[in-house]
Amino acid sequence: MKFFNTTGVCIPTKHYMVDLTERVKEIKKLVDAGKYFTINRARQYGKTTTLYALSKELDAEYVVFSFSFEGISGNSFSTEEKFVKSFCRQIKKKPLLYSHLPDIIKAKTEEFLRRDEQEAGLDELSLLFIEWIEHSDKPIVMIIDEVDSATNNQVFLDFLAQIRNSYMNREMDEAPAFQSVILAGVTDVRHLKGKIRPEDDHRVNSPWNIAADFDIDMSLSADGIQGMLKNYEADHHTGMDTETVAEIIRKYTNGYPYLVSRICHLIDTKKMGWSAYGVDEAVKGILSEDNTLFDSLMGKLENYPNLKGQLRKILLKGETIAFLPDDEAQKQLRMYGFIVNSHNRIAVANTVFEMRLYQYFIGESKQNNDLKQRASEMKSIFIMDDGWLDVPKIMDHFIKEHNRIHKEQTEKFLEEEGRERFITYVSAIINGTGTYSIEEQTRNHRRMDLLIYYLGRRYVIEMKIWRGERYHTNGEKQISDYLEYWNLDTGYLLSFSFNKNKEPGVKRVQIGNKVVFEGIV
Repeated sequence: MKFFNTTGVCIPTKHYMVDLTERVKEIKKLVDAGKYFTINRARQYGKTTTLYALSKELDAEYVVFSFSFEGISGNSFSTEEKFVKSFCRQIKKKPLLYSHLPDIIKAKTEEFLRRDEQEAGLDELSLLFIEWIEHSDKPIVMIIDEVDSATNNQVFLDFLAQIRNSYMNREMDEAPAFQSVILAGVTDVRHLKGKIRPEDDHRVNSPWNIAADFDIDMSLSADGIQGMLKNYEADHHTGMDTETVAEIIRKYTNGYPYLVSRICHLIDTKKMGWSAYGVDEAVKGILSEDNTLFDSLMGKLENYPNLKGQLRKILLKGETIAFLPDDEAQKQLRMYGFIVNSHNRIAVANTVFEMRLYQYFIGESKQNNDLKQRASEMKSIFIMDDGWLDVPKIMDHFIKEHNRIHKEQTEKFLEEEGRERFITYVSAIINGTGTYSIEEQTRNHRRMDLLIYYLGRRYVIEMKIWRGERYHTNGEKQISDYLEYWNLDTGYLLSFSFNKNKEPGVKRVQIGNKVVFEGIV
């Protein structure tokens, strides 16, 4: 029986997975055109699975030599002679490939492996490649996965320079060369710089500036996720609405392959139910996990405190930060899949990462401990008998607590801190049972829509800065439209007002066929 796999390569006969046929066809076009390129994507983004599927697709037309640098020890990069020997061992580790090698190439490979004092260098390995290509009855494609482990080694850079030289000779003189060379890893190898020759201290060049652009989308679409769920449904007959579940998973993950598989794996193994509630519960489970993906995210933030502060302002204060392609901190987080370029502004890559960051920022903040403690002490009174959250009561108590603690609040304080304080208050109440996010399109200085996921139910709370009656009326219409989008009858509007004549509290307002509870701080 198939299962959802979250570790290692996914194989169609063993695992439920999104159909990669169209993606592989697009990549094959690059191979057919003789391109050399790099697939650099974040960790657990489906690179190895895609390479496996690509190798199967290429088998009929090409000799495919595919291996991973994980199989080469760090010591093998210390000298080019050791690297050549290790490389030849990789060839021999592929029994099907090795058995079909021309006899002359087998003999030379064995000779390299037998050498002791007079070991082979990279130039000899390059000549071996040329002879292999000349004697092969089909063009050869070389695929190397996990190149990150080698990117700091001069031997690897020199190896790339040899490949680059062969490519240039092919283009200029029609000399023998690989049909295509594909490097896969997190690091974009095109940006590596190496000495042109060991004795040259100053002249540097990119050994991989021949690489074609690789702009194929490797995220998983809602249609692709639905196709995977249909395969699961055909085996298990759960009665799920595959389209709805796929759209919810896609909204949470933005198609990040590991997160998609992890959500499905948790729903399946923990029997959470194939519904909106089940997806919410799976996401809640992921947010509480101590996994390498989140460890990497938090580690990068600690390494770049300035960018950490910027992300905090984006998420909690609605600020916008310009996308800077040459900023080292942004490049690192972008390379690792944590942020993206959204209309020339940086944005967190998906809702799951955002939710984890909200937890992180709220958890590490000490300035709102007073509200956090009060909310935790009183959380039981905000749960109604039927299990629903009593949001009007939450808003009412927050307004009273906030105004009691901050009697001398200023306009600047409310504008900069008010919404963060409410998010802190809510998070303490729903902690352990629910989660929350803020809709990106509403995250600005004027308004934020807080979306609470609690036991399969959605609660929309618009938080806005009071800008006068006209803006307030617009806010009522906005939340009414948003309720329509979520198919909800009741919504909530929390306004932070600077008007000295304001009347703090919560009131019920009917807007068409929608009910909105409005609170004023």
